[in-house]
Amino acid sequence: MNIKAYALLGISCVTAIAAVGSVFELASGVPRLGTATTAIILAVTGIATPIVFWLAIKEGRAAL
Repeated sequence: MNIKAYALLGISCVTAIAAVGSVFELASGVPRLGTATTAIILAVTGIATPIVFWLAIKEGRAAL
């Protein structure tokens, strides 16, 4: 049981949810946190999600 891989996978899920939420907030026209802040969140989570997901897969495969 590789806790690090599970933690990375969980972080990847959270960042993906944040990215999708940011897209919907920006599409609504009036984001609650403001356009700039929401765009920054989208940019950071959009980059972080695939990287953290790849790290989770790498850690999981290393444990096999």
